[in-house]
Amino acid sequence: MKLAATIRGVTHSFGSVREVLAKANPPKSGDDLAGVSARDPVERVAARAALSQLTLAELRANPVIPPEEDAISRLVEDDLDESAFAAVKHLSVGQFREWILDTATTGARLRSVALGVTPEIAAGVCKLMSNMDLMVAGSKCEVVVRCNNTLGLPGTLSSRLQPNHPTDDVEGILYSTREGLSYGCGDAVIGINPATDTPESTAEILRAIGDIRTRNQIPTQQCVLSHVLVQMKALALDCPMDLMFQSLAGSERANKAFGIDVALMNEAYDLMQRRRSSTGPNFMYFETGQGNALSSDAHHGADQVTLEARAYGFARRYKPFLVNTVVGFIGPEYLEDGPQITRAGLEDHFMGKLMGLPMGCDACFTYHARMSQDELEGLKVLLGVAGCTYLMSMPVGDDIMLNYQSTSFHDVPTVRGLVRKSPAPEFDAWLASRGISSGWTPGKHLGDVSVLR
Repeated sequence: MKLAATIRGVTHSFGSVREVLAKANPPKSGDDLAGVSARDPVERVAARAALSQLTLAELRANPVIPPEEDAISRLVEDDLDESAFAAVKHLSVGQFREWILDTATTGARLRSVALGVTPEIAAGVCKLMSNMDLMVAGSKCEVVVRCNNTLGLPGTLSSRLQPNHPTDDVEGILYSTREGLSYGCGDAVIGINPATDTPESTAEILRAIGDIRTRNQIPTQQCVLSHVLVQMKALALDCPMDLMFQSLAGSERANKAFGIDVALMNEAYDLMQRRRSSTGPNFMYFETGQGNALSSDAHHGADQVTLEARAYGFARRYKPFLVNTVVGFIGPEYLEDGPQITRAGLEDHFMGKLMGLPMGCDACFTYHARMSQDELEGLKVLLGVAGCTYLMSMPVGDDIMLNYQSTSFHDVPTVRGLVRKSPAPEFDAWLASRGISSGWTPGKHLGDVSVLR
């Protein structure tokens, strides 16, 4: 295994696959903070040259955290589909990039190898791609999932309706929910970030959302994004729970900072198999974000793109209905400006889809990041073109509880119109029946909450 490259007569040598992966990464403030980034653009080019020559088999054999030290490394290895991996293991990372982008490589062929792609492979090929490459490749990866409706079909773009309220006032949540529905939002999920993380408040909100869904016969699913242990206790209070949520990270130590481990997530999955209120086979919902392992000093000297891909390796075990990268939420310490946030959104979407996950993206930034509204709107359109499964939606794109800028209710029909994509088919039919919209075409009742009870 060669971990060196010569650029302009100077040989750059690297001590490990982990170092090559980190130094091949595009500039990220988080990698600078961790002290793992390339010293200069020339070293970055050398790392990419070295990475391009490594085989996928070599990347699999050299995870950035050794299996004996980390449960996520062991889980990825145990769950890998050997026949899918065998189809591509001989390729170099550079050859794998060319194969993915080749016009002869269809979505079906990408699906056939998805379960054989390790996180390090996904991260490695991602680092050799331009933003446009990531969009082309992401748009080819088709991942279709079903809960109460169907997400990920070609020509669709869904949204999470996020009616957060700073005091968990149920009536306030319902007002925002009706408004979002009237703009065609919410086919991915009506998902609330709770201010009070208790089983009782979780159950109360789920019952209220379940009631408005039942009264209006809305083909979607509801979720309260409490800690997984809180949701498990809420199930005992006899509330409807279509999806179970949890934030995930790419190392065992980082997941412990979230208060979870593999055993707990296995238990939660088994409980939902028995107790969920949804009908489809996919019923888990995960959120991730570049930098979350570094923020808890649990990155093991690895770069944030590779760690993000490892979170997808964890998520993949549970056949989720939704995976969402909250791309600019953690802050400028990890992604400091518009170009870095844009790049991260396209990276995460591609890596997750390549690994077989239904990837959404919260195109967002915190108030102290150097990103403009114009850059944020541009990212939403780029993600729509790239085949993103779903975006967020909230009143005027301003989350008054979590204090960040994201996607507004109005943005969702606008992006759908620009990229000519429709909501999930069951939800699209429901919107048409209410005169809200049909496909990407607004109806006469767009924005009219009076059509909802």
